[in-house]
Amino acid sequence: MFFLPAIHRHPQFREGIRSSSGVAPGIAAWGLMTGVAMIKSGMSLPESVAMTLWVYAGSSQLAAIPLIVAGAPAWVIWATALCVNLRFVVFSLHLRDYLMHLPRWRRLANGFLTADMSYALFTQRHPEPATEPAGQLAQEAFLAGNYFLTWCSWCAASLVGIAVGNLVPGHWGLGFAGVLCLVGIVCSLANTRMRMVAALIAGAAAVASYALPLKLNVVVAIAVAVLACLWLEGRLPAAARERTA
Repeated sequence: MFFLPAIHRHPQFREGIRSSSGVAPGIAAWGLMTGVAMIKSGMSLPESVAMTLWVYAGSSQLAAIPLIVAGAPAWVIWATALCVNLRFVVFSLHLRDYLMHLPRWRRLANGFLTADMSYALFTQRHPEPATEPAGQLAQEAFLAGNYFLTWCSWCAASLVGIAVGNLVPGHWGLGFAGVLCLVGIVCSLANTRMRMVAALIAGAAAVASYALPLKLNVVVAIAVAVLACLWLEGRLPAAARERTA
């Protein structure tokens, strides 16, 4: 993707980098913590590096790490990662009209490298897909510049975390710091009543099913929250669902 001259030489590529520069430090901090967590959990150096470069999904990595260490069946690990990352299905559906004109390998590259903040920043800047070739190229260049910086920040910081993981004392509590980061993300996203209800239902279901083996309470919590919110969505007026707290 970055070796296409029409992409990385386009002015919108640099604009995408500038757009994501504000969130890159936070992504780097998250990547650093995830790299340390992988090493501290007992994963080997090659496994940690491979997971950083091939998975590129912090929430999925943190959900899968304890399952891998516990020797959970592969289907449980895959199911957990799938549930945690279901939001990317929605992202892909939304980006379909922006990218369907591209060859398959470029669609796959864009899909793999577009993370939460890249998607949010891109759709905020370009709420509607372009219809002419020049506009389509500009939008792709902006998206590529956007995720280029976030991907580099994530991978570099995660690799640094892997490298220094054995030097960080366990009593520093980086694992708990990761939990606090997730709580902050959840609180920032729970900006409507429906989202607050979803978070409360998921939290209650996770606690109620905590005794399940292999962290299956995470899968149960996601399933219960999704089903409950789908049921509520059909019974509440749109104004009540979207009303901010």
